[in-house]
Amino acid sequence: MAFVKLVKNNAYFKRYQTKYRRRRTGQTDYRARKRLITQDKTKFNTPKYRLIVRISNRYVLTQIAYSTIKGDKIFAQAHSKELVKYGLPGSFGLKNWTATYATGFLLARRTLKLLGLDQVYKGQEEINGEDFLTEDVEGEKRAFKVSLDVGLQTTSTGARVFGALKGALDGGLHIPHSVRRWPAAEKETVDAELLRKYIFAGHVGEYMEVMEEDDNELYQKHFSQYLEHEVTNENMEETWQKVYDSIREKPEYVKTDKKKHDKPGKEQPKKLHKLNAKQRQNRVAQKIKAHLEKKAAGKA
Repeated sequence: MAFVKLVKNNAYFKRYQTKYRRRRTGQTDYRARKRLITQDKTKFNTPKYRLIVRISNRYVLTQIAYSTIKGDKIFAQAHSKELVKYGLPGSFGLKNWTATYATGFLLARRTLKLLGLDQVYKGQEEINGEDFLTEDVEGEKRAFKVSLDVGLQTTSTGARVFGALKGALDGGLHIPHSVRRWPAAEKETVDAELLRKYIFAGHVGEYMEVMEEDDNELYQKHFSQYLEHEVTNENMEETWQKVYDSIREKPEYVKTDKKKHDKPGKEQPKKLHKLNAKQRQNRVAQKIKAHLEKKAAGKA
């Protein structure tokens, strides 16, 4: 029998270190996170802000957050569901490149509104697809600087997370970046015309036309919600332009009242607060007194 070296011996298990829970579940890249949240010592307790972009199966969520010793704190957030309030005809296409751009744009304008900088840093007022970076205005507060946090998303060329980056840049945030990962971009150059087409969902409109010619039945099924709300290739740009104009006009978050659902069944008992020692003793004394009074009344 061949000699087999015992690797997982007593010494191995003595030195074994359990990984963080979010690393074990594959939710956090701690190597990237460490570099995103580590602040210069000379800046003391100054928050280091991140632009967090997360894309689910249906929606896009963007947040401005900073890290503390107790955990992350959210400064502002924007959700692609909100685009319907800003003039999008229906809840469709809320996770494509254009929706990601619009959500990043909304977050940027909302953040600057909260800071009172929306009139100083107006961003890219005419959306043309050109690269844009907000610079400090002399005599005013500096531009709000954040770093892009994409989580576990693969940063391939044309990825949707870079749509949120472009939207936040055009919205007026200062984000160190490179254009090389934008759609059809090269090292330091970008096709502004093509990028503008993505911003106004021109790529979706072109696909609609191609599918209509090739397979009309599939086109009617695939783009049923677009057709239901009368959104076609002809008015696609106008539709999104209205959304961007509405965001500029009123970007602040409006809190809505939560609906109470009347579910049939037993009412949940009210949660009792924990009593201290003195309250417990008083409660016992009252019970004893009530019991003695009842006993005395029975004898009488």
